[in-house]
Amino acid sequence: MTSGTGDVESPARARLVLLTLAAGQFLMALDSSVMNVSIAAVAADVGTTVTGIQGAITAYTLVMAMFMIPGGKVGALIGRRRAFMTGCCIYGCGSLTTALAPNLPVLLVGWSLLEGIGAVLILPAVVALVAGNFPTERRAAAYGLVAAAGAAAIALGPLIGGFAATYLSWRWVFAGEVLVVIGILLPARRFADVSSGRRPHIDLVGSVLSALGLGTFVYGVLRSDEWGWFRPKSEAPSWLGVSLVIWLMLAGVLLIRLFVAWEAHLVAQRREPLIDPALLHNKQLTGGLTMFFFQYLVLMGVFFVVPLYLSVALGLSALATGLRLLPLSLTLVAAATLIPRLLPDVSPRRVVRLGIVAVFAGAVTLMAALDTGAGAEVVAVPLLFVGSGMGALASQLGSVTVSAVPDEQSAEVGGVQNAVTNLGSSIGTALAGSILLAVLTSSFLASVEQNPAIPARVKDEAAVRLQSGATFLSDAQLRSALDEAGTSERVARAALEANADARLDGLRATLAILAFSSALALYFTSRLPTSQPRSTRR
Repeated sequence: MTSGTGDVESPARARLVLLTLAAGQFLMALDSSVMNVSIAAVAADVGTTVTGIQGAITAYTLVMAMFMIPGGKVGALIGRRRAFMTGCCIYGCGSLTTALAPNLPVLLVGWSLLEGIGAVLILPAVVALVAGNFPTERRAAAYGLVAAAGAAAIALGPLIGGFAATYLSWRWVFAGEVLVVIGILLPARRFADVSSGRRPHIDLVGSVLSALGLGTFVYGVLRSDEWGWFRPKSEAPSWLGVSLVIWLMLAGVLLIRLFVAWEAHLVAQRREPLIDPALLHNKQLTGGLTMFFFQYLVLMGVFFVVPLYLSVALGLSALATGLRLLPLSLTLVAAATLIPRLLPDVSPRRVVRLGIVAVFAGAVTLMAALDTGAGAEVVAVPLLFVGSGMGALASQLGSVTVSAVPDEQSAEVGGVQNAVTNLGSSIGTALAGSILLAVLTSSFLASVEQNPAIPARVKDEAAVRLQSGATFLSDAQLRSALDEAGTSERVARAALEANADARLDGLRATLAILAFSSALALYFTSRLPTSQPRSTRR
């Protein structure tokens, strides 16, 4: 194993290393966003239902949630470069299997399992390889570009998926990933690695406890839309009158607490833990991880709300929706790359705070702009705010977390960091969906109840049918359902108006929660450093 010094031999090699790692990060984030806009096409192509594809998406998320922390330790065991390349090989095999999948079981093996396992090796290794290939003072810029590549993939996913679904096939996206993996593997052999000078060991008990804890918690979050957060929905599983979601989340928290206690026990016995519990007392590290959590919670919430507004409320195609999201991608990449370059000595705390304020401003501006008759153009300026704010966070947080520990622990920090971002993404999407549908349902029922044009019989039937929540429907979808039910034109017109108003109420309420989450994140920025990390090597 090559001992990394944190120096890249030349500017050309530095660019090659950085672009390669950024390409790996981009690839990891692309899949889910592409799959989300191609669910119907994939389901029809592999002979399954939309529910089956949603199950595959859930399984992919769970694999990453469960094994991200052990994946970081594997990098310490076999080397970060070897873990990165092994992960790329596994991921490439998964992409090829997915591209050729004739049915759902093969898709589950290729996408949910193989690509998920590849990701848990790649993502922590990317964090460690930046630390091993760049000196401390250049890491903020490097981490900024890598983080921007991942966030840009989330934004570009609908555009790429929409283009493929419209003109080619979703399979070409995964086939293209195989070529990207090959392109990543070729230069990866020249990466510098970090040697700890000792032979680490895998804590199997800790691995099981962390996997079960995070997996159980995330699974509960992912089921919240279907089962309900507290009050169980109709025919949803429950215990003692409370939704199973809460019990799963509590069980996950308990298992994570047992994991921390077990790690502390290993340290007391002078044995090697999976994660050193002392990391949890590192103010700078926990501050950075907390900000990562809020960053991805808000980011994924925005990417839940805005595409819904564009594609469902306004009826734009997946391709047009992706184009409307470009302002966020462009400003995010620009801010993440230019801030470290133009302001190398700026306070990370100040940049992050300004970034959070920009995200808050974007959410509030969009909330105010949404109105009856508003078009797709209303999202442009808010997305510029959100993109620049997210880019500001991306430009600092990676360097903040890794500089809080010795380079030898960078892969373990990478595992924890990606587990936290995965958790934030899951909660952000689930929270946005739950609030949206809850407010949509209550607003729709209130409008129906107050409308004298709707007969009492229809009002009662609507109240019964919407006990488990409404669905976010376009006007065309609702009109088709009303026509099939033989509804009169007067009632149909009233229902369409109520649905349009309820959609906006749900979107505004969700954006309000995301804005509140941004404001709440400001409280935790005091843990961030006020000066950029600097190398202590002579």
